[in-house]
Amino acid sequence: MAEKIVTYVLALIFILSGGAKVAGLEFEIVAFERWGYPLWFMYLTGVAEVIGGIALATNILRQFAAPALAALMVGAISTHIMHQEFGMLVVASIIFAMSVYLTKVLWSKESKSNEAATEVEATEG
Repeated sequence: MAEKIVTYVLALIFILSGGAKVAGLEFEIVAFERWGYPLWFMYLTGVAEVIGGIALATNILRQFAAPALAALMVGAISTHIMHQEFGMLVVASIIFAMSVYLTKVLWSKESKSNEAATEVEATEG
């Protein structure tokens, strides 16, 4: 149950956040300019967030989207540390932790699935 909640909360966060970047909303433009990043990087980040959020929501390569989004959050955390934006640092850190949690859950499921398949093959062979 916790896995589903985390999955869909993260999907919503990344789709909305990425959508704001792709749409070029003023607050995103101001933030990326304040951080010294070019606007193309804002759009690229937004596209990555939207694709990752959709992947989480639809279970398309979910096990790869979760760690990719966690890696993206490392960049966000670094940015907030460099610019001493401690409120946003807390938010980014929570999203990072949720992404890491989901990665761990998904990869342990994948590992168990592979182990079960190997056991079946061994008993058949």
